[in-house]
Amino acid sequence: MKRSHVIYHILVWLVLAALLLLTSENKTSIPHITFYTLFTLSNITIFYTSYFFISSYFIGNKRYLTGLIIAFVFTLTIALIKLAIAVYNSDILMRYGDNLEKTFTKGEYFSSAIIITLFFMFLGYGFRLASNSYQMEQARKTLETEKLNAELAFLKSQINPHFLFNSLNNIYSLAYQKSDKAPEAILKLSEIMRYMLYESNDDKVSLEDEINYLENYIDLQKLRVKEQVYLELTIHVDNYQHRIMPLLVISFLENVFKHGVATDKEHPIRITVEVQNNRLHFRAQNKKNKLNKDKTGGIGLTNLKRRLELGYPDKHTFIVQDNEDYYSSELFVYL
Repeated sequence: MKRSHVIYHILVWLVLAALLLLTSENKTSIPHITFYTLFTLSNITIFYTSYFFISSYFIGNKRYLTGLIIAFVFTLTIALIKLAIAVYNSDILMRYGDNLEKTFTKGEYFSSAIIITLFFMFLGYGFRLASNSYQMEQARKTLETEKLNAELAFLKSQINPHFLFNSLNNIYSLAYQKSDKAPEAILKLSEIMRYMLYESNDDKVSLEDEINYLENYIDLQKLRVKEQVYLELTIHVDNYQHRIMPLLVISFLENVFKHGVATDKEHPIRITVEVQNNRLHFRAQNKKNKLNKDKTGGIGLTNLKRRLELGYPDKHTFIVQDNEDYYSSELFVYL
């Protein structure tokens, strides 16, 4: 047992013993109090013998016959010891009633001792059974939590190489074209990677940091496009100190720039971030680029959906509208 559990057990036994003593007959008699204390200690011994030793034959080892034999012998032994003590001190322990005018027979006292012994034995067994069930449930929850954390860590680790792969392709294209935008793109990528590698290691980050990351990503994507990029970014946040799972919307943005048209003035990319009353609403809308048919597929949105299931179970809604010309993805998360 842990130290705190030991203290709780001691306190419970002291309170129980005090209540029983106060309600017993002849409670002011010193000999009576002495023997009552000894018998209370014997009941405590019965409880913990059952809890630590006898119950293990039924719960852990499942040696039922051996356990029953040990329980029978133990019960009989304790009852006989109590009877012997009571007979030896019959004037104190065998008498009862308002004026101690009544006397237990040996059979009555022995039967009573057996019943009390069985009661504390079953109490110890029940407590051990409940304790084991609780520990198993806690172990199951711990294992489940560790598994979920490990899976989240793995999913998050996938984001970095996935993002880096796409960004390096974009920068390679700029460098190949000998674009003046290449140095700035490298600088933006450096800032983004610093956030991804160092600042997003916690389970949750501030919403302000995540939005800064989002804006840096958009700037990086704009640098790789020769023509004018038409993108409307709308941000309405009531509190930038909300905590959020890091790198949550990167998959939306990757999807938008990878498969969308960014140079159509009449149909600009629309990104909306709203946080009101502890609810995040993120929306990305874009016209489809029919000339860019990526056959390799991607892990982005699949990764995102799984992270949402693990990080925000029953606290998120993910909506996708996909038609011939337009693609829209929408996310609601209760923070």
